[in-house]
Amino acid sequence: MDDEWLARLRHFHDNAFPDHQQTFQTLVEQGQHPSTLFIGCSDSRLVPYLLTGTGPGELFLVRNVGAFVPPWDGACGGPLAGYHGTAAAIEFAVLSLAVRRIIVCGHSHCGGIRALYTGVPPEARNLQQWLDLGRAATLPVAELSPEALRRTEQRAVVLQLERLMNYPMVRAGVEAGRISLHGWHYVIEDGEVHVFDVTRGCFVAASQADHAGTGPYAHYRDDSPALDQDQDPLPPGA
Repeated sequence: MDDEWLARLRHFHDNAFPDHQQTFQTLVEQGQHPSTLFIGCSDSRLVPYLLTGTGPGELFLVRNVGAFVPPWDGACGGPLAGYHGTAAAIEFAVLSLAVRRIIVCGHSHCGGIRALYTGVPPEARNLQQWLDLGRAATLPVAELSPEALRRTEQRAVVLQLERLMNYPMVRAGVEAGRISLHGWHYVIEDGEVHVFDVTRGCFVAASQADHAGTGPYAHYRDDSPALDQDQDPLPPGA
């Protein structure tokens, strides 16, 4: 039987790698210096390098179900209070790599967001607890609709941005102007990213936006208008 993945690995080495060999050699010799931490959903339809037009060494990637950010202090208890890859990656990106921006990217038709309403198999104990990180974004709807899912997906992005500000190293970077936060919602079927605009309190299509998105604290102030959980990050009438 043919081994498809062995063929793919050989194709990379023989055909794709030579075009990028010097780039990788430089990254080995000089180390990695990505400017951006990209926190995205694990969904196979979200391809960060394709979406952003970036190449090797530009993005420090964290992928998990729902593009969620765990509390820095492990407040949820259980596994989140012990070993946790996403929290460790955030700390490494900020403290060791000195990234200048953090992007949280959710997307349309997210299975993790849908599971907040429909539930998961009882055997998925870790997944059940992980989904708790998005429950504050859910809506009190009697019937689940595409619109409710879209609104929840966007609310979840803002929720994670707010949680990032509880990481002392992130907050310090934002306050000092060294780090900017960006909230994105990728609509798969349209190929369009909608970016969160804190001043407008909603997501705006990148084709119509003035910037690449902001966090709940675009320019840190004590009175910054962080989004209230009862307020939808949506334009009027959406």
